[in-house]
Amino acid sequence: MAGGKLRSMTGFARSEGETDGLTWAWELRSVNGRGLELRFRLPSGFDTLEPGLREAAGKLLKRGNVTANLTVKREEQPKLAADPVALEQVLALATDLARRIPGAAPPRAEALLALPGVLRPASVAETAVPAEAVRAGFATALAGLVAARAGEGGRLALLLAGQLDEIDALRRAAIGEAADQPAAQRARMLETIASLLGEIPALPEERIAQEVAILAGKSDVREELDRLDAHLHAARALLAEGENIGRRFDFLVQEFNREANTLCSKSASVALTATGLKLKATIEQMREQVQNVE
Repeated sequence: MAGGKLRSMTGFARSEGETDGLTWAWELRSVNGRGLELRFRLPSGFDTLEPGLREAAGKLLKRGNVTANLTVKREEQPKLAADPVALEQVLALATDLARRIPGAAPPRAEALLALPGVLRPASVAETAVPAEAVRAGFATALAGLVAARAGEGGRLALLLAGQLDEIDALRRAAIGEAADQPAAQRARMLETIASLLGEIPALPEERIAQEVAILAGKSDVREELDRLDAHLHAARALLAEGENIGRRFDFLVQEFNREANTLCSKSASVALTATGLKLKATIEQMREQVQNVE
């Protein structure tokens, strides 16, 4: 089936684990974007991991706005750590006070540590960072995101193929509706000119025929329908190629829309105009879907 490699820019993946008393979870979300934009939200102490994670993501993802969120929690009772600033202040005060009191003993460490604000729970940043486990978890989540985008891409490929078939059917209908349009336009113009000739001086027949031919040619939509057919072949070739076709497909959809607009502007019948409007609606639906193609 064509489009087996096509990938969407939309996806979600999650991975989680526990190591060294820490539980962690990665959540990766991806939506469509003009290029590849990676946003990492990491707890304090994990910032040094970002360059390597960013490089790994860039090797597998080509387009999309991707947010990678890491949450870390400590399940066990947190360790205590001294607040350097608070400890320095109370030590200076206690030492100064001991000097002023004759015979006073020097400050004792346990007494200083017992003072409010000197000891506090250690933050995640001050504990050992389980870098390898977190990196492995990111790799798992990244693989899940790639798989999710591929799964969505498969559904997109089927939808786009169906829309191309619908455009082709409308193009074939327009061929039949437009077949007699130049001749009908010519006949109507000749009839109009004949009625005008009774009211104005006669014009050379050669000039009349030339003007009628020019106006009739402007109503001929065969060129637009031929270009639509060429665009259909190009679009199906892109679906068969599948990988990294988003920008090229988006440009091609603009060409589809240009031909449909010209078809409607040249239409001289209600039936052809209706078909042209259906073409424009289907092309717009396809454009919305193409915005999600990587």
